[in-house]
Amino acid sequence: MDLTFDNRFTDELPADPSEVVAPRQVHHAAYSRVAPKTTSAPTTVAVASEVAGLLDLTDDDVASEQFARVFSGNELLEGMDPFAMAYAGHQFGNFAGQLGDGRAIALGEVVTASGDHLMLQLKGAGPTPYSRRADGLAVLRSSVREFLCSEAMHHLGVPTTRALSLVRTGDQVLRDMLYDGNPAYEPGAVVCRVAPTFIRFGNFELFSSRGEIDELRQLTAFTIRTEFPEIAAKHDDPASPEAVTEFFAEVARRTATMIVHWMRVGFVHGVMNTDNMSILGLTIDYGPYGWLEDFDPGWTPNTTDAGQKRYRYGQQPQIAQWNLVQLANALYPLIEEVDPLQAGIEAFAEAFEAEWQDMMAAKLGLVDGWQDADGQLVSDLFAMLQATETDMTIFYRQLANVGCVAPTSNDADIDTTLIDAFYLPDELTAEVRSVIHDWLTAYKKRVAASGVSDAARKVSMDLVNPKFVLRNYLAQVAIDKAEAGDDSLVVELLDVLRKPYDEQPGNEYFAERRPEWARTKVGCSMLSCSS
Repeated sequence: MDLTFDNRFTDELPADPSEVVAPRQVHHAAYSRVAPKTTSAPTTVAVASEVAGLLDLTDDDVASEQFARVFSGNELLEGMDPFAMAYAGHQFGNFAGQLGDGRAIALGEVVTASGDHLMLQLKGAGPTPYSRRADGLAVLRSSVREFLCSEAMHHLGVPTTRALSLVRTGDQVLRDMLYDGNPAYEPGAVVCRVAPTFIRFGNFELFSSRGEIDELRQLTAFTIRTEFPEIAAKHDDPASPEAVTEFFAEVARRTATMIVHWMRVGFVHGVMNTDNMSILGLTIDYGPYGWLEDFDPGWTPNTTDAGQKRYRYGQQPQIAQWNLVQLANALYPLIEEVDPLQAGIEAFAEAFEAEWQDMMAAKLGLVDGWQDADGQLVSDLFAMLQATETDMTIFYRQLANVGCVAPTSNDADIDTTLIDAFYLPDELTAEVRSVIHDWLTAYKKRVAASGVSDAARKVSMDLVNPKFVLRNYLAQVAIDKAEAGDDSLVVELLDVLRKPYDEQPGNEYFAERRPEWARTKVGCSMLSCSS
C-alpha cells in the first residue's frame, strides 16, 4: 500500500510536549501525538470504492489483510504521524471547556496524485488525552451508522466528510446504550473518516477561551493558508483582521449552504454542538442523527435532547447561526471590532435565505424561480404536511408525478399518486382531505403559470428530491444483521445509496415508508450519544 503523507497540521502547529495518554488538560497545543490501540482480529466489513479512488488505493490494496490492519490502527505506514486534536465547544448551549478528539485519532494527511491533501482519521481507535472518562473505542452499531451516512450524504449532494472503510476489531466493548444502568458488551469497530481537514469551530474556541492568543493566531493563519488559499493570496498576513474577517464570512456562507442541504433532504444532525461544526461547512460527526420520516419540524433523534429539543429539525438554521456567533466571539481577539464579525453573521442569514428559497423552488419544480407569493404556498405546504402523518421523502418524490399542465383530479392525486406518503391513509378525514385538496389546487395553478411541462418538471424535481435516503429503520436492520455476523445489508445499502435519485427497479423496499414496528424501536426512532 503506497500512500504519500505531508503532515502539515502536526508540522506547523504547536504540539503537546507530553506523551501521557491519561485524561488531562492540554495547554498551548493544537494536538497530542498518540498511537491507535492494537485490536485483536481486524477484518474489513465494507469499503467506499469512490473514497479509495480519491486516495489512489487499488482494488488489491483494499482486498489485502494489510488494509484491515492499517485502517483498524494496528499498523502504521511510513509517513503517518498519528495525533488527536485539541478543541473546546459549546454543548447544548453551554461552554464545556476542553473536549478534543476523545475517540478519534488522525493518521496523517495523504497527498493524492491530483495534489489534494486528505486527512485520514480513525474513529474508535482508542484512548487519547481528551477521552475524559471514556475508553476511546466505538461499537459496531454507531460505526455502521457513521460509515453509511457519510457516503449517503455525499451522494445526496450534501457537503460532508467521507468514510473510507468500516473494520471490525474483533474485540468487545462495554456500553450502556440507553444510559439506564444496563451496560452490555457489543462488537467493536473502527471507521476511517476522510476530509481535507477536521478543524472545527471548537479549535478556535479552545485557544480564545484560555487567552492563548498567539496559538489562536497561529491556528487561524494556518487554516486560512491551507484551506482558504484564495483568501490568503489577497493578504500579506493570513491572520490580519481583514483576512480573518473575510475568512469568517466565507465560513458563514459555507455553513448556510450545508444547512440548506440538510433541510432539503430532511436530515437532522442531532448534536449541533460547536465542536461538531466543520470550518469547511462539511457535515461532521454522525452520532445520533436521523432523517425526518413523518414531517415534524419539532423532531430530534437525540435522546439527550428529548426534553429541550434544541437540535430539532426546524431549528437547525437558528442553531447554525448561534454557533457562528460563538466562532465570532472566539475570533474577536484577532480583529477587536464587532462590526466586521456582525457582517459575517449577516452573510449567513442572507446566504441561507437566498439558497433556501432556491432550494424550495427546486423541490417544488418551480423552474421560473422563487416568487414573492411562493412564501405562502410553502407555508401552507408545511401546514398540510403536518395535518396528517406524512412521509417527507415520498411526498416530494411523488409530487413530481402530479399533473399540473392538464390538471388531474385532486381526489385522484390524494388516493393514488400521493397515497403512499401517508402513514395512516385510513385516517384521512374530510377535513384533512380538504387541506390537501386546497393546497394541490394552489400548487397546480402556480406550476401552470410557470409554463413548464409536466415531463420537464418531473425531471427537474427528481434531481433534488431523493427516492432513497438512509432511513432510520434501514440502518437499524443492517446493524442487527451485522451484529449477528451478516454484513451483507451494510454492503447492499451502501450500493443503493450511491444512486439516491435514480428509480432503481427492484430496490423499492429501500424507499418504503417506516414500518409500524419501527415507530418506537430503539435505533429507529431515537438514539443516544453512546458509541
